[in-house]
Amino acid sequence: MKKRWNILPYHDQKTEHLYEHLKVSKTICNILVQRGIENFEEAKNFFVPALSMQHSPWLMKDMDKAVARVNQAILTNEKILVFGDYDVDGITAVASMYSFLCGMYNTENIDFYIPHRYREGYGVSKAGIDYAAINNFSLVICLDCGIKSVELIDYANTLGIHFIICDHHLPGEKIPDAIAVLNPKQIDCNYPYKELCGCGVGFKLLTALTQHYNLPEENLYKYLDLVATAIAADIVPMTGENRVFAYFGLQKINNDPLPGIKALIDLAAAKKIMTITNVVFIIAPRVNAAGRMDDAKKAVQLFIETDPVKATAFAALLHIDNKDRKEADSSITEDALQMIGEDNLLAAKKSCVVYSEHWHKGVVGIVASRLIETYYRPTIVLTKSGDFVAGSARSVVGFNLYEAIYECRDLLTAYGGHFAAAGLTMLPENILPFTKKFEEVVAASIPDHLLIPEIVVDAEINFKEITENFYNIICRMEPFGPENMRPTFIAKNCKDFGYSKILKEVHLKVVLKQEGIILNGIGFNMAHLFSLLTDAVDIVFTLDENEWNGNKNLQLRIVDIRLSVTISNVFANTSLGLE
Repeated sequence: MKKRWNILPYHDQKTEHLYEHLKVSKTICNILVQRGIENFEEAKNFFVPALSMQHSPWLMKDMDKAVARVNQAILTNEKILVFGDYDVDGITAVASMYSFLCGMYNTENIDFYIPHRYREGYGVSKAGIDYAAINNFSLVICLDCGIKSVELIDYANTLGIHFIICDHHLPGEKIPDAIAVLNPKQIDCNYPYKELCGCGVGFKLLTALTQHYNLPEENLYKYLDLVATAIAADIVPMTGENRVFAYFGLQKINNDPLPGIKALIDLAAAKKIMTITNVVFIIAPRVNAAGRMDDAKKAVQLFIETDPVKATAFAALLHIDNKDRKEADSSITEDALQMIGEDNLLAAKKSCVVYSEHWHKGVVGIVASRLIETYYRPTIVLTKSGDFVAGSARSVVGFNLYEAIYECRDLLTAYGGHFAAAGLTMLPENILPFTKKFEEVVAASIPDHLLIPEIVVDAEINFKEITENFYNIICRMEPFGPENMRPTFIAKNCKDFGYSKILKEVHLKVVLKQEGIILNGIGFNMAHLFSLLTDAVDIVFTLDENEWNGNKNLQLRIVDIRLSVTISNVFANTSLGLE
């Protein structure tokens, strides 16, 4: 698939100013400037995070009310229910809150509740509130959901059940009538950092409780591996407090993880030091699989378990769920790709809506993302759900998917989501009308360039700049994530040194030379670009390290390759109209 290269500009003045203070590569200084780091103090805080860089939890609106209500519950021996969503963010938030409260309160008065994905759906559920009422829970601490549950919180209030909401999703026009609503995205909340995940908001409540009861900080920081896992899985910006929590959470994952985290790592046979990327691809899918394929409660049980043997047993259950998820994901993706390939009209559209009543509801969102990898356009995957049709939607970068679905709301029974992803439900007879209208909305509003994947390139670089010291500084920019991605570079006019080859018929192994410097690289699933190496090429890449027989060497991780713009290539690829 052809891709757009967006090479970010070089900021001369600011880069020179930062270079004078840091005395490191100007290329790195420019990348730091692009990321809002313009002076020595900001660079120091970036490269050497400290837990002291956290904001006071008491700056968050309603924090005093939340702590007072928890304190009242403890003093009067009330029962507390910890309620959370069924994804990684919600599960880690519930596990950390439940474990923390068990460490300071009567465990017989605390329980947790995760709504079933298919029976109850996302967020606060009536079934969950009824469970609280039947079992005499008078306080519910709600994590990673609740900010839009206005009617359900009203219902809970009629039953004498109080809610503390810890959420990070955008509030609606009306805020639920809860005892306390902790959400930095509220317009009247003055908390300085707005991008916490749900587990992060819950962690701020734990921080306030730690301070209120004058507890040892270890009681709090032992859950940082769960917070880091939530940050990684929820793909929130890797800036501010998120970066601090992820930085120290990764240290805990690598040095002293909770038994549940360690069990998942051991089960995956992960031998290298865990990075955010490892967390995203090793830990997060196994945790998410519990809710996708079965019941997410076992994932909470994994994270609250203190016995390593029992934690390993729970991890094995998640591993089985993940195996089932991968099989369903692979099978459905294959079906959907075949469906698109056999329909010439569908292949030509600017949107993609596919449906089969037999597909597993738990993986349709993943399948939508997979389809975008091949057909880059806003995509919706639908399947049968009882008497209705339900599905998940995923967008391409820059296109507001939620607004497009909102325009089709007259054909839907339910919908929700945000800019890049959404869920929706409709009656079976509305599949074709919805598909038609959604295509009309997308075709009328999406610019053509958004249908071509974009590669953001941080800087142009020469091979001679790529040294061990340069790579080590790049590594110190971790943890990587949105707004602090691993730097991507472009090197121009590189030539094959004669040893490039195709590996296993699909991968590309390159040995390239630029201005006398030779570097090795690997391009996964890029064998189709091998023929370009007969001429000078421009390459987009990230840097990593290849280890073989105990030896470590820098290598280029190829992202894309194009022919360089040279005189020979212009003549070879442009018709001059002289024939």
